[in-house]
Amino acid sequence: MTLVVSGGSLDSLKHRTELLEALTGFITETPSVECTLQGTPRSPVFSADGDFIIGGVFSIHYQLYTVIYNYTTKPEPPRCTGSIDTRELRFSRSMIFAIEEINNRTDLLPGIKLGYRIYDSCASVPVAVHVAFQLSNGQDPVIYKGTNCSQSGVVMAAVGESGSTPSISMSRIMGSFNIPQVSHYATCACLSDKQQYPNFFRTIPSDRFQADALAKLVKHFGWTWIGAVHSDSDYGNSGMASFLDAALREGICVEYIESYFRTDPSSKIQRVADAIRRSTAMVVVAFIASGDMRVLLEELALDPPPPRQWIGSESWVTDTFMVRYSFCAGAIGVAIPQAVIPGLRDFLLDLSPSEVAASQLLTEFWEEAFNCSLTKSPAVNKGLCDGTNDIKMLKNPYTETSQLRVTNMVYKAAYAIAHAFHNALCLETNVTTQCDKLIKLKSNQIFSELKRINFSQNGYHVSFDANGEPVAAYEVVNWQTNESGSTEVVTVGSYDASLPVGKQFHINRNINWMEGGSKVPVSVCSESCPSGTRKVLQKGKPICCYDCKPCPEGEISNITDSPDCIPCPKEFWPNAKKDACFPKPVEFLSFEEILSTILAAFSVSGACLAIITAAVFFRHRTTPIVRANNSELSFLLLFSLTLCFLCSLTFIGPPSEWSCMLRHTTFGITFVLCISCVLGKTIVVLMAFKATLPGNNVMKWFGPPQQRMTVVSFTFVQVIICSIWLLVSPPFPVKNLTTYKEKIILECALGSAVGFWAVLGYIGLLAVFCFTLAVLARKLPDNFNEAKMITFSMLIFCAVWITFIPAYISSPGKFTVAVEIFAILASSFGLILCIFFPKFLIILFQPEKNTKRYLMNKNQT
Repeated sequence: MTLVVSGGSLDSLKHRTELLEALTGFITETPSVECTLQGTPRSPVFSADGDFIIGGVFSIHYQLYTVIYNYTTKPEPPRCTGSIDTRELRFSRSMIFAIEEINNRTDLLPGIKLGYRIYDSCASVPVAVHVAFQLSNGQDPVIYKGTNCSQSGVVMAAVGESGSTPSISMSRIMGSFNIPQVSHYATCACLSDKQQYPNFFRTIPSDRFQADALAKLVKHFGWTWIGAVHSDSDYGNSGMASFLDAALREGICVEYIESYFRTDPSSKIQRVADAIRRSTAMVVVAFIASGDMRVLLEELALDPPPPRQWIGSESWVTDTFMVRYSFCAGAIGVAIPQAVIPGLRDFLLDLSPSEVAASQLLTEFWEEAFNCSLTKSPAVNKGLCDGTNDIKMLKNPYTETSQLRVTNMVYKAAYAIAHAFHNALCLETNVTTQCDKLIKLKSNQIFSELKRINFSQNGYHVSFDANGEPVAAYEVVNWQTNESGSTEVVTVGSYDASLPVGKQFHINRNINWMEGGSKVPVSVCSESCPSGTRKVLQKGKPICCYDCKPCPEGEISNITDSPDCIPCPKEFWPNAKKDACFPKPVEFLSFEEILSTILAAFSVSGACLAIITAAVFFRHRTTPIVRANNSELSFLLLFSLTLCFLCSLTFIGPPSEWSCMLRHTTFGITFVLCISCVLGKTIVVLMAFKATLPGNNVMKWFGPPQQRMTVVSFTFVQVIICSIWLLVSPPFPVKNLTTYKEKIILECALGSAVGFWAVLGYIGLLAVFCFTLAVLARKLPDNFNEAKMITFSMLIFCAVWITFIPAYISSPGKFTVAVEIFAILASSFGLILCIFFPKFLIILFQPEKNTKRYLMNKNQT
């Protein structure tokens, strides 16, 4: 179709409409643009169709065929070479096992079949990038731009890669399409950065935790002089950087740091081996990938290897292929906890000849394992496989399932993706679970659901934190030689990063050290400094090379290799060896002291006197002298005085949190109760005198109910003050270290000085008010007038507490408490003796004066 637009004006609406219709027709009739996949797609090593596809990427081969490009012909696609890493083959087959197990379950994704496409990355970044693009593209060789055709086989999520560097490259590509990637073995701490790798999850802890665990392990056994070797990759570089930071915090010195990659020239590998041989450090920390470690150990095995204590990262220390290097026996390291996966071993060993022949990878594995050929034209030096080969008798990492560590990470990764699918596709009710496989699912939905998964499979918990990582927990493993002379990986302890420092390691089994030793090897630059000394660095040498100097006076060091002497706490003083601090004597008002005994005796005597007085008054409660001035207030006053005497006992003994709060509040409330009763009695005297005047019935306004209310109201105010004091800033026990240098004063701090003086101020206010009223009523003509006695008692009370203030402030140590007890007892004795003692004497020794007739006659006179 050809569109011709003639010249002229297009300003009119009609012309614009015609042009739009013409353009629309032109676009509709133009054939769609065809996009064809360029290059040769990589074939998966294992695949199966399903309603939804899960990708898998593993380093089954660890070498890439080197191609020299001449730029004149189309380059061949990269291909793997070298032998198969049977451990990685086990990982890939374990993913298949997990997916088939999920497909057979009725409670997880019922009615939905998961498929898989598993690729071999050859431990190579270019291949991993190629696979990542292929997983993101799908399987359609032709895509039509402008159409709404869905791509077949586009993965919604992927498991892998085993290495950190390939995982980084894959994440950058797949993250652009929001395709989540769950790695089982990529531990680089850099992958925790959600700004760069938002789609990345992993079921294995970050190297940040592993590096910290290795540093603490080195410190745990007292090694301060070590060598360090790491892979020249993201895994090794990042892991070693984290380890060196942790080692620096732990005070560990590194004699040398070497790095290499397995594809480096042999001269560089030899240089790393020579650095290990020449070093004086007996401990070597190897943060190396399994394939790289194999190359180094082969180089070390060429000459008599030096005796070294190897500390291994998880990547190689649990690789059962490595234990054949017997000179590494005694190596220790951290590892992913062992797991049990029911049915996995039977699945791995259930390889029929037809199944092996149908898979190029399994064919290669079979021929390598049994050194035979399945083809009709057998290779040189290889016979034809005769069918008698039994994989169950095979001894290699593929069939080694007694220690499933990383394999369980693959298993959990597959289940994590399946649970994300389940949450996105299925609706659970109390009876059934219904899933809709026709939902047009997008990868970002799986990405969102992965963040929220939280489940357990075979007893192993699976969840991800904000960085897409699990909780860090490791086992401590040791290479031990068994009775048959072979080396095996044995679990000897555990490490849990969530526990407090000092309790993270738990060693529960004997460790075999290098050269079969039973004692921990020594690896230090300088001998340990004994307690009582400190380390002084040798000029120009690492911090682990030092001299030992005695601690200065007043300071101690109670550990070996102390970097500094520490001053004794203020309550301690060092001994002659300067390795311990002796506690200073603690002083407080104790019951064992004579002063305390005397004060306690007066306190108990006062309480007994109040109780005896109350008993005598109760026995003669019907007599005029008891009934005068409200006997109810008299009994309440005697009760409060008993409490006043007894509250002084709370000031004796070692202060505690409760006793500090109790002593001041009890004292404040009981004294206010006491003064309130005295105030009530004073008001009664005044009201009684006014009630004798003609026509005055004021007593009906201040009868017993009003008197009780007055006492309760005044006391309630003090209760409120004390409550606020205790809630805002209560008294608390404290050690006074400033008054004396040679001893410690254990006392109660006020907490809030305002609260303390508010309590005393309120008592003083009531006392002054009561004293004023008593002075006004002291000359009233009533034979039962208590005003004179109340006036004198209040005079004593006020004098005692006015004297108390400067004495309390100036008294040192335990005498501060003694002054306060003395003030309480003195004022209490003043009240009981002035108010009740005259009446007590009349009741017991002058009963003739305790009659109404005597009082009436005296009044007439």
